[in-house]
Amino acid sequence: MRKFFRAMLLGATAMMPTFGMVQAQAAPASYQHVLLISIDGMHAIDLANYVAGHPTSTLAHLAQTGLFYPNALTSNPSDSFPGMVAQVTGGSPAVTGVFYDDSYDRTYFAPGSNCQGAPGAEVAFAENIDVDSTRLDAGGKPGLPMTQIDPVKLPLAMVNGKCTVVYPHDFVRVNNVFEIVKKHGGRTAWSDKHPAYEWLAGPSGKGLDDLFALEQDSVIPGTKVKTTGSFKAERDFDDARVKAVINEMHGFDSTGTTKQAVPTLFGMNFQAVSVGQKLPKSGPADDAGLVGGYSDASAAPNNGLALQLDYVDTALGQLVSALRDNKLEASTLIILASKHGQSPIDPTTFQALDDDPYTKTPGYGFHIADDAALIWLKPQDREKNTADATAYLDKAVKTLGVGQIMTPNQMAIAYQDPSKDSRTPDFIVTVNPGVVYTSGTKIAEHGGSNANDRNVLLLLSNPAIKGQAITAQVQTTQVAPTILRALGLDPAELQAVMEEGTQPLPRSGF
Repeated sequence: MRKFFRAMLLGATAMMPTFGMVQAQAAPASYQHVLLISIDGMHAIDLANYVAGHPTSTLAHLAQTGLFYPNALTSNPSDSFPGMVAQVTGGSPAVTGVFYDDSYDRTYFAPGSNCQGAPGAEVAFAENIDVDSTRLDAGGKPGLPMTQIDPVKLPLAMVNGKCTVVYPHDFVRVNNVFEIVKKHGGRTAWSDKHPAYEWLAGPSGKGLDDLFALEQDSVIPGTKVKTTGSFKAERDFDDARVKAVINEMHGFDSTGTTKQAVPTLFGMNFQAVSVGQKLPKSGPADDAGLVGGYSDASAAPNNGLALQLDYVDTALGQLVSALRDNKLEASTLIILASKHGQSPIDPTTFQALDDDPYTKTPGYGFHIADDAALIWLKPQDREKNTADATAYLDKAVKTLGVGQIMTPNQMAIAYQDPSKDSRTPDFIVTVNPGVVYTSGTKIAEHGGSNANDRNVLLLLSNPAIKGQAITAQVQTTQVAPTILRALGLDPAELQAVMEEGTQPLPRSGF
């Protein structure tokens, strides 16, 4: 066991690229269910450290019977939306068209505009589209996301000459694993942090049988503080959704009111760790003296983050116990992953900067900045302003903590040509490690391209698997074909897999 923990730690800190293909195990496993869990914000090193320090924990147990990929990389950009899209479609933003949860489309129109005026509009799919984002239920009924989403707040597009509302599921350009499982007769379910995760139903709109979405930006009762402003409130937020998944394991829907078959593909995300990394100190209902984030570059958690990690481990134990109690453990492949990491780990590198200078970019249309910046020029003026915009950003390198500027010609190579594709940003600006664009109190963010943002947790676990660390560099896009292979389905049914040649995870047996 000590050797295994050491291998995990070495792998999680090495980040050495591996370009050779790894041969699959001879005997592929077969599962009736896949439980996919995203522990948002959790790095590979977080898992390695936690297992080493808590050898009797649930995470240690799952690692002992699991394949750990310490050099796994999430999407680039590493925002929650493209990060989750990667896991369920097998595709990068180049084919999915998803760059961020707050982005831009050059052909869309603003909500309420009746498609009047020049095209080009912000596209935000988060708490902003709730009926009431101050409420935990988002103003609707959990389990029925269309009751929680206000169509008046959605962007518009011209479709066959008609001004049409764009729902989240309309936005992703390729199909996903939930749709494939549904196509083959399986039941599907998911729980996440916004009703906007209705997009997991896929372009067909039919991929999810049950979406139990609560609003993580809701206000803590009796306060004016959002759930994300309290370690405990975020744990409670996650816990309500753990109960929903356990209901599904018991053969009910997420609310526990209607008998249903146990889903073939189901799962949830955890937000507790992400908030523990970003929140600097105690909030409402928290014990005094809690400190979020890390204490040093080795990813040793401060007491606030440690509390969140312990909570997630306990919650995972409840989920594993529910699988066991319902005789599902042997037939279920558990996949632990993360939509994104968080930066910086080393608190001495943290540098808060103002992103306002981006709004002065010549030809400016829209930008989003956390610990990277995505910039779109107004489509009508982009050609005449591209050179001036590039020069402006070059001059602002020091002010904005810029590490690298991806210009339109580079974007065309890495993603799509922004002069032809309606979604691809004109520029992506990566930052020096530790830079976070914020005027608030948060001490970390994600969305960027550095190792702290992208080197995330990835573990496949089942009692029949012998624990090992596989140091090949992999992508979280490989989760999608792995899910389908585990269920005996063909990854070639995924459009992004065919477009980008995404392979199942090495040594997974598929």
